[in-house]
Amino acid sequence: MRLLSVGLVAVLTIAPLAAQDPHAQMKDRGAMAMGFDQDKTTHHFLLYDDGGAIDISVNDAADAKNRDAIRSHLPHIATMFGSGDFDVPMLVHDSKAVPGTKTLTAKKAALTYTYKETPKGGRVDIVTKDADALAALHQFLTYQIAEHKTGDSTTPRKR
Repeated sequence: MRLLSVGLVAVLTIAPLAAQDPHAQMKDRGAMAMGFDQDKTTHHFLLYDDGGAIDISVNDAADAKNRDAIRSHLPHIATMFGSGDFDVPMLVHDSKAVPGTKTLTAKKAALTYTYKETPKGGRVDIVTKDADALAALHQFLTYQIAEHKTGDSTTPRKR
């Protein structure tokens, strides 16, 4: 009887997670990996003719907790990506094959990642002169736009 109770508790505990849609699951993994509430923040992935940008901000300017968490996360991301480490997006998206990351890792010396604080969060500007690195970066950012459902343009523009 005790084994049945433990099994039932495990099923009832896991069942709500299994019932979530994939986007909700990604947001849960994102909150864990990034350290801030995905529903209280907004991601933007921007494509430029010389690279791109990752911009994250709080939805409520008074939300210091999530703003500070963004400001802690993004410099770390700039450093990790600069060293060719894309483990965080692979964790968030539950995939070992996030588009563009293989080339971004191989071409890490051809890209620069610069963190900038913004009034409501932060931004990582990414620049490259390498055509293959640029194409891979645009693949990566376009994938992020679709996965995070940001509605950002997938057409590169002037910075």
